[in-house]
Amino acid sequence: MSSLSRRSLLAAAVAGALAVTTSACASDSPEAPAASGSTTAAFPVSIEHKFGSTTIEKQPTRVVTVGWNDQDPTLALGVVPVATREWFTEYPTYPWVKDALGGKELPTFSAEINYEAIIKQQPDLILAVYETINKETYDKLSQIAPTVIQSADYKDEETPWDVQTLTIGKALGKSTEAQALVDKVNAKVEEAKKANPQFAGKTLVADFGPEKGEHWILAKGDPRRALFDALGFGAQTEKDGISEERLDVLDKDVLFVNGATKKDMLTSPAFSRLKVVGEDRTIYTSFETPLSGALAYSGPNALLYALDVLLPALKNATDGDPATAVADLSNQSS
Repeated sequence: MSSLSRRSLLAAAVAGALAVTTSACASDSPEAPAASGSTTAAFPVSIEHKFGSTTIEKQPTRVVTVGWNDQDPTLALGVVPVATREWFTEYPTYPWVKDALGGKELPTFSAEINYEAIIKQQPDLILAVYETINKETYDKLSQIAPTVIQSADYKDEETPWDVQTLTIGKALGKSTEAQALVDKVNAKVEEAKKANPQFAGKTLVADFGPEKGEHWILAKGDPRRALFDALGFGAQTEKDGISEERLDVLDKDVLFVNGATKKDMLTSPAFSRLKVVGEDRTIYTSFETPLSGALAYSGPNALLYALDVLLPALKNATDGDPATAVADLSNQSS
């Protein structure tokens, strides 16, 4: 997993690169064929966002994703980007991603926003929804191709997965397909809630990337815990970083540890003494697992995968019966 630290904008490189965009787009590489089943009936289409509006004149055939996880709903909609932002290096190996790729490669440019690399791909659409895009970055990307970013209705990097999917679907001319995927996930969530009414009213703490005694607690509404919110779990009032001295914050009805193995976590005596740990109401997964990737990328197919993996563990963690062991998911591989 690459660092999420903020990137420099490479302004000097961009100025020269943008100057050659027109000639490069005219000759260097052929257009990729439109995805099967795509339609041009939706175009032109305009999408409102926090810096105004972007108009896409015709069916995109060369899509670049700049948002950290925008490739996931894009792939779910049957479109393989010509380049994507590099984030989890394991991403192409995830089961739902392998299915969507069908043997094709998924090129990446870098963890940084590399304008020159983006220009070389000659995109006719840039998706930058799940990212902190400022006006300067938006203007530079828009000079390369029509660029879709998040709306002003949400904080940076907090667009809900369904809004993200529908936005990307509209940009790709696949609104009907996007709505069908959203409906499919929502139906499975509702089915899970009916089968597990004990989820409602319980507080689930999502501890993200605990390391060296430090813990990062995800607040309600954070996309990385959106699935738990949707299933009816409540969240703690505290958020962001806490130290070992405040581990009482973790001691609620259910604890989900994302980014560390059970074995590593239990080396901490303070952590091991928590009631939620001792009573086997804690679920573990490491960053190397597809489950962790599914919760981070959170496209429709990723969430369907995560539901399949998580629901048995969540059921056992909330059934009030200590005899039903909660599976350790920190070494889960598929």
